[in-house]
Amino acid sequence: MSRAEAKAEPEEVPPGKAEPEKVPPGKAAQGKPVQGNVVQGEAGPGTAAVAADGEIPRAVHPFWSLGLFRSELTITLRRWRTLALLGVLAAVPVLVGIAVKIETGDGSTAGQRGGGGEGPAFMAQITNNGLFLVFTALAATLPFFLPMAVGVVAGDAVAGEANSGTLRYLLVAPAGRTRLLLAKYATMVTFCLLATLVVAVSALAVGALLFPLGDLTTISGTRISFADGLGRALLIALAVTASLLGLAALGLFVSTLTNSGIAAMATTVGLLTTVQILDQIPQLHAIQPYLFSHYWLSFADLMREPVYWVELQKNLGLQAVYVAVFGSAARARFTTKDVTA
Repeated sequence: MSRAEAKAEPEEVPPGKAEPEKVPPGKAAQGKPVQGNVVQGEAGPGTAAVAADGEIPRAVHPFWSLGLFRSELTITLRRWRTLALLGVLAAVPVLVGIAVKIETGDGSTAGQRGGGGEGPAFMAQITNNGLFLVFTALAATLPFFLPMAVGVVAGDAVAGEANSGTLRYLLVAPAGRTRLLLAKYATMVTFCLLATLVVAVSALAVGALLFPLGDLTTISGTRISFADGLGRALLIALAVTASLLGLAALGLFVSTLTNSGIAAMATTVGLLTTVQILDQIPQLHAIQPYLFSHYWLSFADLMREPVYWVELQKNLGLQAVYVAVFGSAARARFTTKDVTA
């Protein structure tokens, strides 16, 4: 027998073994897996992504992460709970504006009947310039309403997916656990900005309808133009957004510890309340500068002339520490978590 004939002759299959079925590269037979490059991502065993030969795996494609973030943001903003929270935030400036209008109907100045702190200090200026309603509304919502909304959304980020049984299917996609967690935190950051802007825009609209607009007086007593005031209002909105980032990272970490969305949301809001109570006890002044809510109202320094940056820088630095610590803890927990739901 010649060598050519020997090569043409099929090899004998040992007893007990079936001859493998030949499948063209890049195609899959009915009910058969695709034969190609298997890319093992961070999702863990059993969640490998399969790509055809010669194709770039979707796990490393830059637009895949952007699409994942867009999907997470769309799902978050479509939830009735999220829309209800945004509705409540938009209603707070309306209530404050109407209350100030009724109180000052007899010619008195808002805030004369009591109160203290930065909120009433801004409130006393609302009747002179409706732009101050933006600062007042942010000062009124930051201690409770804004962080509560962020805590609810952040606490439900991972635990809600596990509770509804969709987290396992997300991890089968070639996103990887770290990318999925980053997409969820980016969604939290976007929600923080959106919630803050909802309060600011609602307050600006109500202030323009109920009170005059024009040049305004800063806390330092100097006069600035209305355009400069709008610019400072935008900076204040960004400062308030940055103030919420540490809480968002904490809520995301809590969300990785449980499969119950309600438990994660309640725990995050409970921690928020506890921290704010501790921040009001004089005997705990030694630890208060390390609490994430301690410098929240430092945004008022943006209404000074010149701007007082010390407290603002402390706030940004503290939030960065919380994001780094609890973001790393969330990643460590989530990448080693046994996902069964």
